[in-house]
Amino acid sequence: MQKVLERVLNLLAFLLTVNTPATAEEIRYTVKGYDQSSDEAFRRTFERDKDLLRSLGVPIELRHTDAWEVEVGYLIAPNQYAIPDPGLTDEERTALLLAAQAVRFGGQSTEAAAIFKLGGASPQSAGSLTADLGHDLGMLGDLFGALTDRRTVSFTYTSSPRVAEPYGLGLRFGNWYLLAPETDQRSTVKAFRVDRMSNVSVGEVAKAFARPTSFDTGETLSSFSLGNESEATTARIRFDIDIADVAIAQSTSPKERSRDERSVVVDISVFSPDRFVAWMLGFDDKAVIESPKELVDLLLARLGNSP
Repeated sequence: MQKVLERVLNLLAFLLTVNTPATAEEIRYTVKGYDQSSDEAFRRTFERDKDLLRSLGVPIELRHTDAWEVEVGYLIAPNQYAIPDPGLTDEERTALLLAAQAVRFGGQSTEAAAIFKLGGASPQSAGSLTADLGHDLGMLGDLFGALTDRRTVSFTYTSSPRVAEPYGLGLRFGNWYLLAPETDQRSTVKAFRVDRMSNVSVGEVAKAFARPTSFDTGETLSSFSLGNESEATTARIRFDIDIADVAIAQSTSPKERSRDERSVVVDISVFSPDRFVAWMLGFDDKAVIESPKELVDLLLARLGNSP
């Protein structure tokens, strides 16, 4: 698969840079990856690659290479393939770059190359504060689509079939939660952990329900303990001042103990030590666990520095 992607990208780059239509023979002996031993093998590979690019919306054109219209070649007109200039300001491009640097999909960092295609941006960095958007991007995409279009969602949760009206999606301690009332209990908004949902199906009818205008995803998610209070551990954390407010907003039952110009000390309820430590690692050296010792030891073990 890696070789296929490299070859198709090489073909795309070549056709975007040539000024005149390139024949199949020129492509075969110029573009890296077309080293098939026979003419038939090359033809099949080249046809598949063209079909793939066209299915992705790339306008590959077939044009005559000379005035006598004897030979034909392939070309991608840059003006037909390029996106229109959205007219972003320097501040808007910088904000997009910072957002791209601060988000990870499935643990992988987001490339900022697309931002530079929009006109570049100031070379700033989002630092170590990042958000991991999870691994099942297909399911998240379906849920975001249902949320946007106000479509009901059917799924299995704790071995029971559910039908819910999605009001919001929130990320907390590395887990996504769907905030939604079930269709037979519209007065109660519940928090469903996305990685525990299965057999997810989005309804066909758009605008199937009305979300309250006063609904706030962050505030609603914070109202859920997402665990048994009797099983909670209280962790005392010192956050650097520049990320403290963001970290506190993501925390469960935070209680601020002290604050100065450099840091903020907060007590946080912890229901899952493993998830909590994974969340703490995302802050790098901008957050320190002061207590309890069990969480400190777990963090050190994750870092490979067993106490």
